[in-house]
Amino acid sequence: MVATIQQVIGKVNPMLYAKNGKDLLKKYGSADAIPAEEVKPEPLTEHTLVYDSASEQLEPIYFFILDLMNNFGLEPEKLVDNFVSSPGSGHFSELGQRATVMQQQAFKVMGDINTILRSVLNIIYDLKEFRIRLQVYKDFHSKEKSRSEAALMSLKQIWLDKVDIVKGNSSVKGMALGQAGFQTLLDAFLVVKDEKLKDSNGNEIDLNDRVKRILRQRISEFNVWLKHSETELSKRYELERTYLKSQVNSLKLYSRWAKPYLKAAQQLEMKEGGRNAALVKTFNTIVLELSIFGKNEIKVKDSAISGDLPSEFAKENFVKSLKRNYYSCVLVDFNFRGIPQRVAQQSHYAFGGRSEVTFTGYALNSDELKKIDAELEDSEVGDTLKLIEGTTTESLDQLQDEINFFLEEKEDEEKSTSEDESNPFLALIGHYNNSESPKSKKKKEKQKNKNEKIKPDDWIEKTHIRPLAAENAEKTAFKLFDVYKKAHGMPSYT
Repeated sequence: MVATIQQVIGKVNPMLYAKNGKDLLKKYGSADAIPAEEVKPEPLTEHTLVYDSASEQLEPIYFFILDLMNNFGLEPEKLVDNFVSSPGSGHFSELGQRATVMQQQAFKVMGDINTILRSVLNIIYDLKEFRIRLQVYKDFHSKEKSRSEAALMSLKQIWLDKVDIVKGNSSVKGMALGQAGFQTLLDAFLVVKDEKLKDSNGNEIDLNDRVKRILRQRISEFNVWLKHSETELSKRYELERTYLKSQVNSLKLYSRWAKPYLKAAQQLEMKEGGRNAALVKTFNTIVLELSIFGKNEIKVKDSAISGDLPSEFAKENFVKSLKRNYYSCVLVDFNFRGIPQRVAQQSHYAFGGRSEVTFTGYALNSDELKKIDAELEDSEVGDTLKLIEGTTTESLDQLQDEINFFLEEKEDEEKSTSEDESNPFLALIGHYNNSESPKSKKKKEKQKNKNEKIKPDDWIEKTHIRPLAAENAEKTAFKLFDVYKKAHGMPSYT
């Protein structure tokens, strides 16, 4: 069962907006542990109107109230937008076909995204390998003798295992391990630095002439390889970086193309009808659920000047001491039961039927509103949007730090030369990940809002500011209700 917006508000502040708030707090220990589905909502005020007309469309009701909320300065936002059609209706078939087209297009683009994503992963792993190899060359050119000698030994081992080994029995290792008279060849190769056959201390090594001839030749080959391999590896590294940039741009482009299809397919999805008695399989029926939420901030200074709050509250020092804002909030829930009728010569439908509109009022502070947003993000209301983000944006965001490291490497080196990069494995453990992407920061902020405890009202908030917000919320909810009734010739509220 999906929790309603009223139940989520009741969970955030169970003592004020849940009939069973005390029982739930006693059962679960804290408001955060309360399942929103178990909350019995209790708003400050609640007004319901019913409008039933099979011949008139439902849209004017919604837009009249929406415009009215804007006129009241509530700045409404839509929180819920669900629909379900009876399976036997023409509307069900029409929307199903449109959703299928969107899903097929999205599936096709997602296939291309997965192909490019695999390519990006392979390039990143290749670049890490290249970077490790290039780090050895950097150490070889180091002024520190011990580091340079260690790097030279590593390069000689690479040459022996990757280049010289192709000679088979005539390779250095093949001759040293398999032919008599050349047992000292491998050790000598690792010790000498150039064709003069001198060790690191400048002393000529003592070898027989046959070994010296072979050794001088292989050292010469190694030095040629050493010179050209670094240049070629650097070129390959730069080419891979350029290719990575090209693939990342393609991935972003395909993700941008996929997202509209995914969102359109999600918006055309119907929710589960369950046991709703209004949905009979063969009837031509549709049920719509909409919720819009608006809020007005309580201006403490202005309210004090107008006399709604004590005059001391108008002082600047007092206003600055307030830690959070309070809002008069109105939630409007629409429940439409309609009969879809295709408009002549057009491909869309008009809806006439029964409209049930409920106006509820709440007094909420900024901490509670953040908590409500976080709860809605984690509820089933936002599940599908999470999947859309996960298949498009997040798949790239997970790699963004590593991608940025390779694409912006030169800039980073220019900005900071003090960091020790002697360890080539630092890149593999995310040492360069010093900055967070906006997405990850946003996620952490939402998680913080969800986990953060809401501080109880202090004396001033409890006795003055929240009561004023509650009073304004009750008045605003009633005004919306009453204005609509009078505008449509309904009897005045008593």
